[in-house]
Amino acid sequence: MLEGQGLGFLAATIRISTPLLLAATGEMITERSGVINLGLEGSMLAGALGAAIGGIEGGPWVGLAVGMLCGLMIAALFGAVAVIGRAQQIIAGTAITLGAIGLTGVVYRARFGATGAGLSVPTLPVLGVPGLRSLPGVGPVLFQQSPLTYLGWGAVAVASWFLFRTWWGLALRATGESSVGAGAAGVPVSRVRMGAILAGGALGGLGGATLVLAQVGTFAENMTAGRGFIAIAIVVLGRWRPLGVLLASLLFGAAGALQFVVQAAGVAVPYQLALALPYLLALLALAGAWGRSRAPVELGR
Repeated sequence: MLEGQGLGFLAATIRISTPLLLAATGEMITERSGVINLGLEGSMLAGALGAAIGGIEGGPWVGLAVGMLCGLMIAALFGAVAVIGRAQQIIAGTAITLGAIGLTGVVYRARFGATGAGLSVPTLPVLGVPGLRSLPGVGPVLFQQSPLTYLGWGAVAVASWFLFRTWWGLALRATGESSVGAGAAGVPVSRVRMGAILAGGALGGLGGATLVLAQVGTFAENMTAGRGFIAIAIVVLGRWRPLGVLLASLLFGAAGALQFVVQAAGVAVPYQLALALPYLLALLALAGAWGRSRAPVELGR
């Protein structure tokens, strides 16, 4: 019984961490360039709505592409304001998120009605890894997941290779540390930052699409419920490094999965406390409760 609950908790942890991991990986790339994008929540929400519409019209894979495109478009708007227009990044990102909340609400009501009753979106099938899924105990948990979970793990590996093994990754990190020095060395600073923002927006849209296409199979207004801000906290807790972001995402996934364990165990604890735990972790992470982290020097400037 306890073993079954433990495996169920692990499966829920991985499932819940997937959209956070995708969004946080994208935000890590963005912040490494010296830009903090508080519009990530807007990209995730737009990606979720785009995935719902695309999924209904053309199936889950079309929904996935539309979700990424919607997230990228929101990020492009933020990049135009913050990088090209040189607006204050925090204010621009907050405005983008608020605008995305309103816009997605309008589009949702226009497309599905005021309540969206009975809205059902086709979801991606669970994909088992041959040979590994039959491993005793953890096999069905780790290797019987949505394709987007494997994509998230792969995104961490690709981000690590890109940041630390390529010239463009070096240019991006140099831009985040000193845009003047990087520019003097021939790095196209604005192009690098715009590219990082677009990559972060596409992954944020993919994270939002994951909620719809791999988890709930429907869409509701403001369904991301602050996950974009949690993803930003994950980047801080992960110290702006791919492996750290992966581990921090799993920690937040475990915090989200805890509510299912509490309910299954019949513990007399208000379920609202378990629901609030990921947000409490986010506040602690942003407050530096786990020690001082060295952020990119030009982050937010």
